[in-house]
Amino acid sequence: MKLISLRGVAAALMLWSGLLHGEASASLEHKPAPVFVRTDVQHQRVDLAAYRGRVVLLTFWATWCAPCQLEMPRFVAWQDRDRAKGLQIVAVSMDDEPGPVVRLMRKQHVNYPVVMGDSKLAELYGGILGLPITYLIDRRGTIVARFKGESNLNSMHARIEELLRQP
Repeated sequence: MKLISLRGVAAALMLWSGLLHGEASASLEHKPAPVFVRTDVQHQRVDLAAYRGRVVLLTFWATWCAPCQLEMPRFVAWQDRDRAKGLQIVAVSMDDEPGPVVRLMRKQHVNYPVVMGDSKLAELYGGILGLPITYLIDRRGTIVARFKGESNLNSMHARIEELLRQP
């Protein structure tokens, strides 16, 4: 008898959640970003509401996701370059365990908070089907864009720059 992995169960639950709630609930654009408070993998408190007044790039990812790993160096560079302008990147790992996440963070020199995600947090964001999924949140806490899958990082950064110029 074959045992089902936790990752498989989580994927099935996320798929079921997405089918139940439909694609419309996944579209949170122009709505307030659902707030959450979590402890990141470095044991620091992360409160999404505390980032009001900043432009937030909220990305759902996993260590086993190749496109997610390709984005990481760019996100690290953006955080370094644009932090003083008001950018805050927050990552939500959908991995089962924090160990591989911490190892990859060290390897990639990640300079932004990474929290562990679960089905409850995924549900807040309309169900997370496929990775990466990235939300761009303006200074007022409103989701202004959603990027799913491998995205054009140049256009994503152009959108960030546009938001950073706004008060």
